[in-house]
Amino acid sequence: MAKRTSKARRVAGLTYVDGFVLPVPAKNMAAYRRMASLAGKVWREHGALEYNECVADDVKPGKRTSFPQSVKLKRGEKVVFSWVVYKSRKDRDRVNAKAMKDPRLAGMMNPKATPFDGKRMFWGGFKVLVNA
Repeated sequence: MAKRTSKARRVAGLTYVDGFVLPVPAKNMAAYRRMASLAGKVWREHGALEYNECVADDVKPGKRTSFPQSVKLKRGEKVVFSWVVYKSRKDRDRVNAKAMKDPRLAGMMNPKATPFDGKRMFWGGFKVLVNA
């Protein structure tokens, strides 16, 4: 059997992920990146195992549903897909409670100050089904 790297060992036992999909105006992408970088740092400091933010590169509208349709994507916007990895749902709840109280994120809690439309964002928590 091949030797597993430390990251592979860490990832193999994961059981919970928060996922997010949101529209970000292309002109606000630099501001969003700064906000997401700070959020990632805060979440990791409070115990999240991974924090990932990805911008759409190959997502086309579908016939019935798609990433662009899910957020009612407008001209000049990009879809961002994000996920945060935790040891468990209980650990997720603990980490999120600490992160939401972190004073470094206070500016992000005002919907008028964020570089995206939070009303078209959706999210949820997921138990890991397969980790290959």
